[in-house]
Amino acid sequence: MDIESESLGDKTVRIILTGRMDVQGAQEIDARFNAMTAIDGGRCLVDMAGVSFLASIGIRTLLISAKALKARGGRLVLVNPDANVTKVLQTSGVDTLIPVYGELRAALAAVSTP
Repeated sequence: MDIESESLGDKTVRIILTGRMDVQGAQEIDARFNAMTAIDGGRCLVDMAGVSFLASIGIRTLLISAKALKARGGRLVLVNPDANVTKVLQTSGVDTLIPVYGELRAALAAVSTP
């Protein structure tokens, strides 16, 4: 699993995930993902376009970071998951806990509003 990030300015970061968020993939990115999302009052847009598979351990990684970021006054949203990943997010109810957007522009607008 690969992970990259880019600053979008004003405490906003786009995290780009590529690969399978299964046991091995989640373990490979877990520490770096947590560090990238540790922004006081920050906003994280997690680009899921390159994620081909999402297992429960990957969901755990997303939920833990979203909860920790919220406790620090920030927000985490998911962007552009493919159809299979979207189905997993909906079936597990994650989409009711972490907002999911189909495109970066919509996600950026959503996190920019108070």
